[in-house]
Amino acid sequence: MKKLGLVGGIGPESTLEYYKGIIDGYRVRTGEDNYPQLIIDSLNLAEIYSLASNKQWDDFTKRFVDSVKNLAAGGAEFAAMTANTAHIVFDEVSSQSPLPLISIVAETCKYAQSKNCKKVIIFGTAFTMSSGLYSNAFAKHGIDAFVPTEDEQKAIHNIIFPNLQEGIVLPEDKHTMLQIANRIISDKNADALILGCTELPLIIQEDDLDVLILDTTMIHIDAILNYMTA
Repeated sequence: MKKLGLVGGIGPESTLEYYKGIIDGYRVRTGEDNYPQLIIDSLNLAEIYSLASNKQWDDFTKRFVDSVKNLAAGGAEFAAMTANTAHIVFDEVSSQSPLPLISIVAETCKYAQSKNCKKVIIFGTAFTMSSGLYSNAFAKHGIDAFVPTEDEQKAIHNIIFPNLQEGIVLPEDKHTMLQIANRIISDKNADALILGCTELPLIIQEDDLDVLILDTTMIHIDAILNYMTA
């Protein structure tokens, strides 16, 4: 078993999902009464959000590089960042990382391709949706990716921050999310919705829409477990 390091705290709710998902998944896979070794370096979400909002990408990148170095110093043999938005600078972080990194974006693209997805919708933070992070990655796999309009992106972002980051799910927020998703499904004939923010599974579940819903958190956890137990 390889020792895992998680860059966490971005946000706290999703970090809990990773922690429990990895432990439960490991025990199911091994069939043993043991627990995996992992360490978490929890970042200051307020600071990370501020850097992203102000487009201070060099400082943003440095926070993640420093975090991975902390994990390596703690004995981690590979690492993962527990947020989609962090992957805007994945290539930069990876190039400076002392550890192999498992990418949530790359794993989601591979999973979507395995499910024969052709047209997908990207939901996430405004940073993620406007950056082209997923759109560019899916294009390399021959998959069309669509993002909401600018106003819809703002609406989704303002649900993620602060509500979902605090673990708060409101019925009116869910209604707004599903309304936007259904509009794009109808307009673009999309066959899947990508939950490109690790907090979105709190509010959108598998049976909420008539298309495939790809939970990037669970896809990422599965890939981490594959590497951990290889």
